[in-house]
Amino acid sequence: MAYFKHFPDILYQSPLDNKNATSDYIDIKNIFRRTKLKDYLKDSVSVFNKYIIEDGERPDTISEFLYGSPQYDFVVVLTAGITNINHQWPVQDFQLYDIALSKYGSETKMNEVHHHETFEIIDSKGRQILPPNLIVDADFKIDGSALRFPTNRFTLLSEAGNQQLDDKNEYTVTTDNIARPVTNYEFEINENEKLRKIDVLQKGYLITFVNDLRDIVRYDRHSRYISGLLSSTELTDLST
Repeated sequence: MAYFKHFPDILYQSPLDNKNATSDYIDIKNIFRRTKLKDYLKDSVSVFNKYIIEDGERPDTISEFLYGSPQYDFVVVLTAGITNINHQWPVQDFQLYDIALSKYGSETKMNEVHHHETFEIIDSKGRQILPPNLIVDADFKIDGSALRFPTNRFTLLSEAGNQQLDDKNEYTVTTDNIARPVTNYEFEINENEKLRKIDVLQKGYLITFVNDLRDIVRYDRHSRYISGLLSSTELTDLST
């Protein structure tokens, strides 16, 4: 990935035992310049499109598809807001099962309930009483007596089909099915699916973005300035 070649270097005081003097430095990439880049991206939201990562796609294959070359894979990663490709890029479907099995230890554990998610409940006037997809515990309940109006009926909008709720003082997960269980494995699938939704740079802005990237991460003049692409750190006593 060509990502880091655009970042400037920094001369960092060497921590090696065999250094010649306390003023010895090693030349490394200054990844902390990403902060300035993040600010730039926040101000440029109008130049992005939404993109869904298909199973098996990589930054370089998306770069090839969008920009005609795999060399702009770093642009795909940057505009997606990814800082750790190993944890923020979706894994392939066939890999996810093995990862989940390793994480939870057995299929039995994988199929245990991770949490519950609510169904939507509306009243007879179309007002939302309970929003869908709230993460709740198994003992979650809502107070029916506080919600009831003389002419109101409540409808549960669930995956199994809409149903009228009985007129009662309390609605619970176990007795009224107002929330559904989500297993550990389903949770991992859902989290992986969330990673598929990214922002990508529109092709017409590609060259401008790459040029801006070089300018953004360059150093301004300061007391330890050497050049636009090289700076040094303060001399620090590393013997303590």
